[in-house]
Amino acid sequence: MKGEVVIVTGGSSGMGKAMAKKFADMGANVAITGRNEERLLATKEELEKTAKGKVLSIVMDVRNIADVDRMVEETVAEFGTIDHLVNNAAGNFIVKAEDLSVNGWNAVIDIVLNGTFYCSQRVGKYWIDENKKGSILNMVATYAWDAGAGVIHSAAAKAGVLSLTRTLAVEWGGRYGVRVNAIAPGPIERTGGADKLMLSEKMAERTRQSVPLKRFGTPEEIAGLAYFLLSEDAAYINGEVVTMDGGMWLNQFPF
Repeated sequence: MKGEVVIVTGGSSGMGKAMAKKFADMGANVAITGRNEERLLATKEELEKTAKGKVLSIVMDVRNIADVDRMVEETVAEFGTIDHLVNNAAGNFIVKAEDLSVNGWNAVIDIVLNGTFYCSQRVGKYWIDENKKGSILNMVATYAWDAGAGVIHSAAAKAGVLSLTRTLAVEWGGRYGVRVNAIAPGPIERTGGADKLMLSEKMAERTRQSVPLKRFGTPEEIAGLAYFLLSEDAAYINGEVVTMDGGMWLNQFPF
């Protein structure tokens, strides 16, 4: 990926930050986005300590079409092109379905599903106009196809992203040579999602024991998989969802 250009939404923390670091350390030019300017600038400074590529920070909200347009414009202005898009920005929290407010539902759907589509469509249009083949990597979750109590808003949004991934892989893969894939992470340590979904050490330990490998994954492991899926080594992988959860979703009867 040396010299290639990658946009990572939600790139200032957790898995997004780890992916951005991996790409930059391997020589890619990386644009990280987020809503918190202070956190973005701190992440940019940190990444630049080891990066072989350049790092650009863009303050934006994936729910805002004007911000998405500006994200594309600023990335192209800085780096000259875009090669890859990682739709990592997300929102989630534990709530009973009967207690979920309309605002809570809309907020998660807007960030996860709408934001992924807005960014994908805008970057995709850029590639189509430039007659360029690119690749998109989306972040989903295993409860997009099985289930998970307390995350009905996120599960519905992630299921939409899963369908979006496969639909674009067929439509844009066939017409324009654009690849679209996804990762479904399990419980990953040092992430905002883990902090919000594991409300106590007891819950965290119970989750850990339900993973056949008896541990949580790391952001760096997700970053390694992301790097592979965007690389030329994965050039024939399209419309695929790769689960990295230590076998957790298969484990119906933990012991």
